[in-house]
Amino acid sequence: MESKTKNRRTMEEEGGKWPRWLKPLLSTQFFVQCKQHADSHKSECNMYCLDCSNGALCSLCLSNHRDHRAIQIRRSSYHDVIRVNEIQKVLDITGVQTYIINSARVVFLNERPQPRPGKGVTNTCEVCTRSLLDSFRFCSLGCKIGGSSSSGHIERKKRKNKFMNSSDSEESYTTTGSDKSNITTHSFTPSTPPPTMSGFRSPAKRRKGIPQRAPFGSLMLEF
Repeated sequence: MESKTKNRRTMEEEGGKWPRWLKPLLSTQFFVQCKQHADSHKSECNMYCLDCSNGALCSLCLSNHRDHRAIQIRRSSYHDVIRVNEIQKVLDITGVQTYIINSARVVFLNERPQPRPGKGVTNTCEVCTRSLLDSFRFCSLGCKIGGSSSSGHIERKKRKNKFMNSSDSEESYTTTGSDKSNITTHSFTPSTPPPTMSGFRSPAKRRKGIPQRAPFGSLMLEF
């Protein structure tokens, strides 16, 4: 309850919908070498100070932010994620799909668009159309910001994309079905060859082969 109250107070002080540190957080490049502690083996920048919002920090930089709110950024498939139990203390993540990675529930910082949703998908992100579970609206924190700022336009775009994908799927299915039916027809019902002149003369040839002079030959032998 205290964390929610603190987050609400932060938003009210900013006079906007989102805290001032959120957009800088989403645009920060993490997992780079710290310039101040380049000689240390702990110089990877995977921390962020919400109170200073001055870029990515390494673990050694935290000594200058002891009384500040710092969060740790992790990676999954080359994408930045943050644990739910850390971010939900300072930000409302309602509507953002969560994932379980390495036994921890996380959310992605920025969008991860897909070329086309998979078959049978009934719900997609309202911003980047990534496949989602039915109970969520966004795939990441960045998409929630974009979707909340222009939800009407994005919703129309979402419906249009769904309609186009549905039409493409139906057209592809119709074409494939037609091709398969043609192949089946040619394979199982071959066309009847046209009649030829030799076909009409074949009975005459068989009758022509019957001997005609055998009886006369026997009569000549009797005389």
